[in-house]
Amino acid sequence: MEYAEIPLPGLGDLAKTFWTLRGDGAAPAGVEHSATPDGCVEVIRRVHGRSAWGRAQPAVFVAGLIDRPALLHFSGDAAFVGLRLWPWTWHALGGRPCRGFLNDWIALDAAGLPDRTITLFHALDAGDADAIGAALDAAVAPADRAIGRAVVASASVADLARRSGRSMRGLQRWFQHAVGLPPRTYLRLLRFQDTLSAIQADATALADQAAHGGYADQAHMAREFRELAGAAARTVRKRARGPFV
Repeated sequence: MEYAEIPLPGLGDLAKTFWTLRGDGAAPAGVEHSATPDGCVEVIRRVHGRSAWGRAQPAVFVAGLIDRPALLHFSGDAAFVGLRLWPWTWHALGGRPCRGFLNDWIALDAAGLPDRTITLFHALDAGDADAIGAALDAAVAPADRAIGRAVVASASVADLARRSGRSMRGLQRWFQHAVGLPPRTYLRLLRFQDTLSAIQADATALADQAAHGGYADQAHMAREFRELAGAAARTVRKRARGPFV
C-alpha cells in the first residue's frame, strides 16, 4: 500500500492534510486495513477500485469522526484521494453534525453541504489545494479558527482553556456544537494520533515516545494503542502507513 500526505500550508487550523492511498494488489484481491482515530472528518474520493466500511461505499463519501479502529475493506487495485478536515471546519461548511455519524460514513450527496461545495468535493483532487483552501478560508469564522488553533496546540483541557481564554463550560458548549465529542475525549484522540505519527517517523524507544507524548508511562501508551489502534505500539510501528494499520 502506497500512502502519502500533501500539506496544506497556512490552513492548519482548518484542515489537517490532503492524502492519497493506492493499493498494490490485483483487482480481484481484497485487502483489509484499520483506520485509527485522527480527530478529523474526511472527504474521500475513490478514483479506482472498490471499498467498504460496514457496507459498500460510493465513489465519494464522508467518513465521520471515529473513537475506535475502523476496519476497512477495499480491492487490491483501489486508489483514493482524501481531505482531512477538522470538525469545526466541517460544521462551518454546513455539513451534518458530527455526532450524527460518529464511527460511520455518509455519501457526500447526503452530507447537507451547499451545492457548490458538493461540486467541489465531487472532483476532489490533491492538485486543487488552492481552490479548496480558498473555500475553507471563506467558510470558517475567525473565532472558530482561533479556538481551533488552540485545540490542535493543547496538551490538556486546562491547557486549552488557558490558550483559548474560555471557561470549562464555554469549552464544553463549543465542543458540543463544533466537534460532537467532549474536550477530554477529543484531545485524547489527537494525542494518540500525534504519537502514532512520531513512532513511525523515528526509531526512538517507545518508553521515550510515551514520555514525549504526555502519557503517564509506557504501559499507559500501550493501553491506548490497544484500544485506539487495535494492536501493540511495536506492531503498529512496523505496519502503519499514516493512520492506517
